[in-house]
Amino acid sequence: MTPAEDIPWLTDSPWMDAARGANLVGADGSLGTTIFEEMTGLAVRHQAINLGQGFPDEDGPGPIRELAQEAIARGENQYAPGKGILPLREAIAGHQRRFYGIGLDPETQVVVTTGATEAIAAAILAVVRPGDEVVTFEPFYDSYGAMIALAGGVHRTVPLRAPDFQPDPEELAAAFGPRTRLVILNNPHNPCGVVFGTEVLDLIVEQATRHDAVILSDEVYEHLTFDVPHVPIATRPGAFDRTLTVSSAGKTFSFTGWKIGWLSGPAPLVAAARTVKQFLSYSSGTPFQGAVASALNLDDSLYRGFAETLRGKRDLLSDGLRAAGFTVYEPQGTYLVTVDTAPLGFHDAAALARLMPERIGVAAIPLSVFCHDDGARRTASLLRFAFCKREPVLREAVARLGGLSEALGQSSAVSR
Repeated sequence: MTPAEDIPWLTDSPWMDAARGANLVGADGSLGTTIFEEMTGLAVRHQAINLGQGFPDEDGPGPIRELAQEAIARGENQYAPGKGILPLREAIAGHQRRFYGIGLDPETQVVVTTGATEAIAAAILAVVRPGDEVVTFEPFYDSYGAMIALAGGVHRTVPLRAPDFQPDPEELAAAFGPRTRLVILNNPHNPCGVVFGTEVLDLIVEQATRHDAVILSDEVYEHLTFDVPHVPIATRPGAFDRTLTVSSAGKTFSFTGWKIGWLSGPAPLVAAARTVKQFLSYSSGTPFQGAVASALNLDDSLYRGFAETLRGKRDLLSDGLRAAGFTVYEPQGTYLVTVDTAPLGFHDAAALARLMPERIGVAAIPLSVFCHDDGARRTASLLRFAFCKREPVLREAVARLGGLSEALGQSSAVSR
């Protein structure tokens, strides 16, 4: 096949816009891979413990797995309805009512997607025209930047700064303008682990209302919070009629490979996103949908148990990271913890992340890759670790991290 660089028009096509939006294009114009692919590759090469990519290393509840297996055996292996099977849409509506008091019509206000990523893509492509501005918080999940660029949007960011990673109200207001079409909220926030309070949510609603913008709320970590409640922005005054809410089975139930997500909100916005979604994947994992419907109906105590188990893992890894000399910004939610490498004398966290798999056998992700230029400089010394692993794995990682200073002391590849 002819290399892409030998087809002049191909290197100036929409796919390159998406790559730039996700920070995959180097200063020299070369195309790179995602940081997740790179760090996972290094972890495999050096047999390192991968605390970079946020996927669990054990499956979710056994009875839910068995329901999917039974569905396959029964022959539920053909296309599901484009908007998802009715029992799952009803379970999603019931979940929103049960936990948050949000009333939804499962026929018109819920659509099942191929993971949260497709829900996000469909929503952005449905409402953003070329030249429209989209506001996100920075650091931002990389698919936001990619899809904003693919839609022809202009990406505006609001910085989240250590130690609390809460937005400055003036900077939040300044990010909005007459061309703002969409604001994307990730709450609880990946990668910073912060849970936004009602004051921040109300500021977002105020600005979105003032500029007649749609709110896209990515809430995949909604049940993984510690000591603070998750408040969907759709429950705030004036928010529901302009808000699309996204979640999935992947993070809550540890079934990331099933790729069953959903999007809910007012019927006109859901219809717009569903129209785009049907031309992306049409429908999603039929045998998994009924199993996820059952999972959503699990007892409240099981949901609390998921978070409590993660809290213990958070504390285990955080204590180990502190003992290794990092400054640890303890997360309020998600299964991700951010640290500052500067106290160890390392100011280039990306370079450090590329050395750690070989030197100590642990992989992490630099926060700078989730930022544009100014944000990358601001977060240059920050690393993200995932603690959604089995406890013995985390204990071994902590033991390896204990030798970090000694292992990297002689390295000239890390900027000090």
